[in-house]
Amino acid sequence: MRQVLVTKDVDYLVSDYLAPITMAHLAQARSKDASEGYVEDATTTLVPVLPEIYDRGIKVVTNAGALNPVGCAAALQAAAREAGSPLRVAAVEGDDLMPRLGEIMMARPRDTFTAELVPVDVSSINAHLGARPIARALGAGADIVVTGRCADAAVVLGPLMHEFGWRDDDYDLLAAGSLTGHIIKCGPQCTGGIHTDWDKVPGWGDVGYPVADVGPDGVAVISKPPGSGGLVSVGTVGEQILDEIGDPGAYALPDVICDWREVRLEQAGRDRVRVSGARGSAPATSYKVTATYQDGYRAMTTAMFSGIEAGGRARRAGVALVGRTEHFLAEDGFEPLTESSIEVIGAGDTFGPTARRDDATEAVLKVGVQHADKEALEIFAGEFAPLGLVAQGMTGVLACHPEVTPVFSVFHLLIDKSSTPVRVRLDGNTVPVAVAAGTADPGLSTPALADAPADGRSLGNVVEVPLKRLAWARSGDEGDKANIGVLARRREYAPLIYEQLTVERVAAFFAHYRPAGVKRWQLPGLSAMNFLLDGVLGGSGGTSTLRYDPQGKSYAAMLLTVPIRVPADWDLDAMSNDAAPAVDEKAAVR
Repeated sequence: MRQVLVTKDVDYLVSDYLAPITMAHLAQARSKDASEGYVEDATTTLVPVLPEIYDRGIKVVTNAGALNPVGCAAALQAAAREAGSPLRVAAVEGDDLMPRLGEIMMARPRDTFTAELVPVDVSSINAHLGARPIARALGAGADIVVTGRCADAAVVLGPLMHEFGWRDDDYDLLAAGSLTGHIIKCGPQCTGGIHTDWDKVPGWGDVGYPVADVGPDGVAVISKPPGSGGLVSVGTVGEQILDEIGDPGAYALPDVICDWREVRLEQAGRDRVRVSGARGSAPATSYKVTATYQDGYRAMTTAMFSGIEAGGRARRAGVALVGRTEHFLAEDGFEPLTESSIEVIGAGDTFGPTARRDDATEAVLKVGVQHADKEALEIFAGEFAPLGLVAQGMTGVLACHPEVTPVFSVFHLLIDKSSTPVRVRLDGNTVPVAVAAGTADPGLSTPALADAPADGRSLGNVVEVPLKRLAWARSGDEGDKANIGVLARRREYAPLIYEQLTVERVAAFFAHYRPAGVKRWQLPGLSAMNFLLDGVLGGSGGTSTLRYDPQGKSYAAMLLTVPIRVPADWDLDAMSNDAAPAVDEKAAVR
């Protein structure tokens, strides 16, 4: 936050703290103490800069209220009073559906992705509210707005609706504002963080958080604080646009259905990218709702092996540990393990059986297990350290006794906006919020890009190059689905990528994860494609899976190894539009 405050003319500071695992842990805390349930980091981060925020007239919007926005707002109000800064702090309420749990469960709701019945004893259940309540709070005079669960982009769209007077049916503008929020919501991910060209991003140790300068027409310029590390380029911003959006022509938010297929990016100067071209349409009449449910326990651990045949030794150790655990569970009268997972990192397991290398000279063993009974997993935890007595070269163990932790499954459902009243609390008063009803027939999907038959066109003499030479890529998760966006570095590369990086080929590449289906969509404005792989993460998100990569973050980097045929006379080095030269990291650290 201090870094962003170096930037002149900042009007708003926004922050996004929430994910399903965060909500689950906060639900546990709230069950023990009703005064908890919000992200305390928000207060510790904001308190030191409250006087500066007040003096500069900067407003703050944060969803750190989580399960207790009123409590978070009260803590910030007290801190502001103590600091001598008479800031007005508002809380947005209405997302927490736990008071209505009995009523909701009477309808026997099912998960919108899996059709599985939602358990009646969930730990938390929250609607993802939109931006209008935030705009309403700002219009009522709030200096700081604390929300519970809301759409990530809403913390940006709310201030824009307030400042520019955007109406609930200004769908193109709402889609543009949501796009800006989507770009900056993950902080430095759009300023070079996790960029494909990681070696060309300077200053990782002080990477700049993004700054968005937005006009009343919705056009935004993304930059970063002066003097900070990182990189703002068409590649870094384009990657973030593709992050976890599924169908790019129908990205559903509570305020608008976004169509970002014709979004355009322009390098508008050093570390400045202009974003335009978003389109929108009416949203649905329902809110997306996520519920977390404690579904047993899990334990996970790792150990390093090095030297000759490290991969094989690590794999055998993992198999032995799981087998030994199963033996003692049966002996002590427990049910078998619900699930177990053995991955040997460095021996090809993430790339599938064709890449398996038991002769790898360095490997990290990961073993994960699940069981309904915590006591059963304590047997597994107790058997891990003794494994070192039989597994040659086992080392690099950070904890001899793996921790047994709750498993939280995530369920997704819908609830009518009309049955979900939203309100703002400010200065002891309650202000109702009129939320647009939406339409019963929203455009929730656009045609996927089919694999086209080969047209017989000859490229002449060809060479094969890794996809990385032609594209940037970004991956992430949505429940048990992995999202992989692929962005051509140059427009002339796009036709070859479209033709060769087919659904069939991507499904075959990730066949060891057994995808239930693969779809791809085209984004002509960015010369990009977006892939959605169903059922490949081993659970309902990072809170429940035993995978070493529970959120599909490595999938893009793996896909970038796929060979693509290009004309032999293409000089890719000369054609490259890389935004920055390789850097000396030591010299880049300030």
